[in-house]
Amino acid sequence: MEKDHAAQGALFALGAYFLWGIAPLYFKQLIAVPALEVLTHRVIWSFLLLLALISALGYWPRVRAILRTPRQLLLLGLSSVTIGLNWLVFIWAVNNDHMLDASLGYYINPLFNIVLAMLFLGERFRTMQWLAVGLASLGVAIQILVFGSLPWVALVLACSFGCYGLIRKKVPVDPFTGLMLETLVLLPAAALYLWGFADTTTSHLGENPLSLNLWLISAGIVTTAPLLLFAGAARRLRLSTLGFFQYLGPSLMFLLAVLLYNEPFTQDKLITFALIWTALVIYTLDGLRQRRRNVLQNSGGPEPLK
Repeated sequence: MEKDHAAQGALFALGAYFLWGIAPLYFKQLIAVPALEVLTHRVIWSFLLLLALISALGYWPRVRAILRTPRQLLLLGLSSVTIGLNWLVFIWAVNNDHMLDASLGYYINPLFNIVLAMLFLGERFRTMQWLAVGLASLGVAIQILVFGSLPWVALVLACSFGCYGLIRKKVPVDPFTGLMLETLVLLPAAALYLWGFADTTTSHLGENPLSLNLWLISAGIVTTAPLLLFAGAARRLRLSTLGFFQYLGPSLMFLLAVLLYNEPFTQDKLITFALIWTALVIYTLDGLRQRRRNVLQNSGGPEPLK
């Protein structure tokens, strides 16, 4: 039974990260729509879909509990800003041929999380973690100092998603309730922009082709479907196990950028990616080593050789 549970979790995790990895295929269909306008649709349709899910799952008591807690509401307000920024930059990057930078950002994210854990959660670095973060920093520094290009897309994506995760750790709420409330925070600004200020050839739904409107409405599914799978995986797998699936998403983005959309893999990106990939190998091996050590200690086995 436990093996079946873990196998289901692995399938859910693969599904979630696979969908996140191929998300650029969806956003490329909206290349004619400005990124900010796509973001408003993502907020509006995700909110409506999550509203239906909350009703179907009977989660309204959870929503009311959060609404009665001002501190948690404030934190969700902050997390909504960080995830909104992340979504906006990602959409812009995909539709302006910066998918490699987006991929780099999500490769950097686990290493950035280590820094956040040290600064805000009081966690201490292990030696190999220091080395991994140092290599990643070196990769970014070389791109800036030697090649004169700031990978701002990658840095904004890594920082915004890292901060989002840090804030959400402080709010004891399930993913659906949390995301519904986050999209609710963003909803007034999204609706005001779309129906009050946006004046593009695609901003008037009544004048759009049906196919384009269907693509825009699908933003709710694109946002929520991988979240459903991820939540299912999180309930069935250890967090450390789940973490090893996270590289599938940026790897698929990388392959799509180079093989399908022919983004140039220039020398500065080659050096930066090589250092980031090396850092992630070190980070992953260190995580496996620490996990094995913990298992041996908990089972009363001998201490592994250092």
